[in-house]
Amino acid sequence: MLPTYQERDNIRAMISAVLDASPRVDTVVVDDGSPDGTADLVSAMRVHDPRISLISRPGKLGLGTAYLAGFAFGLDAGYGAIATMDADGSHDAAVLPAMLAELDAGRADLVIGSRYAKGGTVENFSAARKLNSAVANAMARLLLGLRVRDCTSGFRLYSAALLRRMRLDALKSTGYSMVPELLYEASAAGARIVEVPIAFRNRAKGVSKVTVGEILSWMRTVAALRR
Repeated sequence: MLPTYQERDNIRAMISAVLDASPRVDTVVVDDGSPDGTADLVSAMRVHDPRISLISRPGKLGLGTAYLAGFAFGLDAGYGAIATMDADGSHDAAVLPAMLAELDAGRADLVIGSRYAKGGTVENFSAARKLNSAVANAMARLLLGLRVRDCTSGFRLYSAALLRRMRLDALKSTGYSMVPELLYEASAAGARIVEVPIAFRNRAKGVSKVTVGEILSWMRTVAALRR
């Protein structure tokens, strides 16, 4: 699942990388009415590849609701697992087979592509981004009791069985704060969580959608979950 807003410069390469990673993998783009024509480009790609699906939404409804739309699509379609990835090229699709292997072996219900697991790396992060990531991860681990190194990673693979156990209809976040809320709910549902190391590369094209408002919303969400 690739949520998008203004990702025309990145989406073709990202879809191709996902589909090349494994013949077992399909992709669905959840686009929030991108004015740059992201959805139009995906629609053109779909004509030539049935493994590509598109959910076009009327406006910028947020990352959290995009996740829920993608989960609903995947579960209705009967997929055995659903992955979430950033569409800006920062997540390496070549790691997907290793993540799938953890589910296949029965070792995990949720696999996280982790920058901070042993062997993981981060490239082209500013000092401010590194500090923000460190504080957000420490806050999530401390307040929510999560034994996860990379609580802020949006690169995750959920088994369908886990998603059906989770209280998806009770989730309240609309934006980036859905990332800790989903992790909290997965943990509450008894998920076995495994982290697979990734090389995270900061986007080369386009603009990050993580604003100061999204960071504050993240903090409010974690505090509310703690309560």
